[in-house]
Amino acid sequence: MEKIFFTRKIQLKVDSEDPDYKVQVYKMLYDWRYICYKASNLIFTHHYVQQQIKEIIYLTDEVKVKLANVKVDEGGILTTSRMNTSYQILARNFKGSIPMHIMSSLNASLVSTFNTNMMSYITGERTLPNFKKEIPIPFKGTDLKSLTVNEQGYVFHFKLFDIPFKTYLGSDFSDKRGLLQRLLNKEIKLCTSSLVLEKGKIFMSAVFQAENSVQPLDENIIAEASLSLDYPIMLTIGKSRYTIGNKDEFLYKRLAIQAAIRRKQNAMSFMNSQARKKIKENTIENLRNAEKRYVNQKQHVYSRRLIDLCVRNQAATLLLVDQQEKEEEAAENPFILRNWGYGGLKQKIERKAAGAGITVLVE
Repeated sequence: MEKIFFTRKIQLKVDSEDPDYKVQVYKMLYDWRYICYKASNLIFTHHYVQQQIKEIIYLTDEVKVKLANVKVDEGGILTTSRMNTSYQILARNFKGSIPMHIMSSLNASLVSTFNTNMMSYITGERTLPNFKKEIPIPFKGTDLKSLTVNEQGYVFHFKLFDIPFKTYLGSDFSDKRGLLQRLLNKEIKLCTSSLVLEKGKIFMSAVFQAENSVQPLDENIIAEASLSLDYPIMLTIGKSRYTIGNKDEFLYKRLAIQAAIRRKQNAMSFMNSQARKKIKENTIENLRNAEKRYVNQKQHVYSRRLIDLCVRNQAATLLLVDQQEKEEEAAENPFILRNWGYGGLKQKIERKAAGAGITVLVE
């Protein structure tokens, strides 16, 4: 059966009432993140240098340059596998300062990325990535231990590298709580995921693996969806009609954020250079990021509701009515193109439909 992978960003809190312990955990996580930042650059640099040995044309012909384990290949120059070479460097530099499961996950992920893009690095078509200090902290799914849930079913508790965490789902209108419950029931699997530190908060970027179960869909039932300005999605299935979202909650919210950005930009005319720089880097950038997050979250919610309705009505085909015409119209109208984001919503619909076994046709 086909396997599907999906990612959810879940906020975490340190599961302790001791403020000193919380400070200690935060400091340790930030130290781990800094080590991951240095290790990532080491991994890429090390493998690039290995690969470039073949390109050193001024070595004598007797020099062996086959990057293979000498125990496996007599012509090899390595004492271990290529992936393990960088892991040994990480162990020598960071063992005792960070759980080596984190280094193992980081090494496996980055070596895979390096191998995928290796020819582009060698030919000079692509530069080696320069990792930032805000890099996530990777961990294996098996590192998450002792997952439990409280009596109300709203808060999940677990340990990660012996650090107690609990989830903070807030007003969760997504499927995070359901996914964690399925993980607790061992219905789905947690794959290599990561911890993300953002503005003093801890998030888990959890990657789940599940089997793509075939839904009982009827090929004779066709759902027709229309993306419009009045409603993000209007759905027709037989004689039933559904509206998903409304103009007030989507468009007006975006316009309010954009108006706030313009007010800040106008106010910058009366500020000195230092104040203008601070407003631009902090306030305006935060508002722009807030708008992006809001749009992305709403598009996820709307597309999920659409696919759920199709599955509930056993529709095997989803037809996006007049979609090409609307995209052409949006391309000519900057207001529609910026404020409605037909492309992003369509992509999310197609991705979720594929997971449910629904065929999407664009008219």
